[in-house]
Amino acid sequence: MNRILTIISLLILAVPAFAQDSWLYEQCEDTCKHIHGIDLSHYQGEVFWEAVGNNQKMAYVYLKATEGGDNIDNKYADNIRLAKANGLKVGSYHFFRPKTPLHLQLANFTAQCRPDDQDIIPMIDIETKSGLQDSVFIDSLMTFLNLVEEYYHQKPILYTGANFYDHYLSGGLIDDYKIMIAQYTEREPVLIDGRDITMWQYTGKGRINGVKGNVDKSRFMGNHGLREIRFRRSNRKR
Repeated sequence: MNRILTIISLLILAVPAFAQDSWLYEQCEDTCKHIHGIDLSHYQGEVFWEAVGNNQKMAYVYLKATEGGDNIDNKYADNIRLAKANGLKVGSYHFFRPKTPLHLQLANFTAQCRPDDQDIIPMIDIETKSGLQDSVFIDSLMTFLNLVEEYYHQKPILYTGANFYDHYLSGGLIDDYKIMIAQYTEREPVLIDGRDITMWQYTGKGRINGVKGNVDKSRFMGNHGLREIRFRRSNRKR
């Protein structure tokens, strides 16, 4: 009898922990009216894009194109071709490596992220300082962002985590840029400086037909929408 009571007690104690994490698996697009999308890279493997394109709750997709000075995502070419063929609004992102020569990173990204293929503005993924001092990191980042803007004739959107932003990017440094903030909590992100957030990546454990395993999902915040991140082809570099 004591053994049975012990097992029951353990199960009762386990319920709150499960409930606390269960929101990660709830499909946010089923519970709100915001505009949702996903981002993908080679980590998702082969994607059945017809099924993804048939999901009317997913309006856009950001695809990893490059990282640093010479890394090209080996699924990018297929992903962008098939995503566009199946009706998704597509954008491309570059994972920024602060220590890598900026001209090499720009050449790598622009060789893959071709203007004619883009429906939404490029994204720069900022997740590491690579051990640099704060001032050196910021100088490297801002110089690179200026180079990207000069090439595409429009500012990229910036992706980073809420904690990384609060520690290294707050206080007006990137106020001129739209941002997507990653924060995997039930509550909407609020940044230390209170600045406006365009998009929120709310889970890294999303599920969607056509993708095996987990996928990052995001949505627009407030009244923000796709028109704000539309790629302006008339302004592209010729």
